[in-house]
Amino acid sequence: MSPIRLLVLGAVRLHGRAHGYQIRNDLEYWGAHQWSSAKPGSIYHALKQLAKQELLLAHDVAPSTAGGPPRTEYELTAAGEAEFMKLLRHALTSVDEKPDVLSAGVGFLVELPRAEALALLRQRVTALEEWRAEVTRYWTPEGSTPEEWGHIGEIMQLWVHTADSGAAWARALIARLESGLYVMAGEGERDLTGLTAADPES
Repeated sequence: MSPIRLLVLGAVRLHGRAHGYQIRNDLEYWGAHQWSSAKPGSIYHALKQLAKQELLLAHDVAPSTAGGPPRTEYELTAAGEAEFMKLLRHALTSVDEKPDVLSAGVGFLVELPRAEALALLRQRVTALEEWRAEVTRYWTPEGSTPEEWGHIGEIMQLWVHTADSGAAWARALIARLESGLYVMAGEGERDLTGLTAADPES
């Protein structure tokens, strides 16, 4: 999965209603253009495609105060909300996606109720443990060691390290959430400082 759909839907959702330049501004503010495919062209393309798929509702509004043609503002439809949640749950639990997918999911972690976020992260830990067990079963048959495979054994070492470090990170986040860190969905008002960039066109 490409994280762009999750990122764009989530950024629109944060505002309730936002135009493309604001979404681009937010995603660049998060550095998403550095760690994902969220480049300006792909953001605007995703907005149009999501509107075409009826996941976003497009509204034509007055020209910006800086001049230029009328802007289009977007908001999530009910189908868009369902798609956002589906993508978010997938991003937090799937262990065979690229790191940018998990990064996008963590960016919207607080949009979930605490109990659900904890359950999804525990599911991730279990999947990583199962993957690690499968790797070691295949690469270290009875009586052999990774070193006996030569430099190819380094692949197994990398996978094991990736599984172990990923599980350790998830367990640490679980512990922080269990301690009450962050305001999760349904727990009251959240401060959006640091999540949305200022709109120079407003």
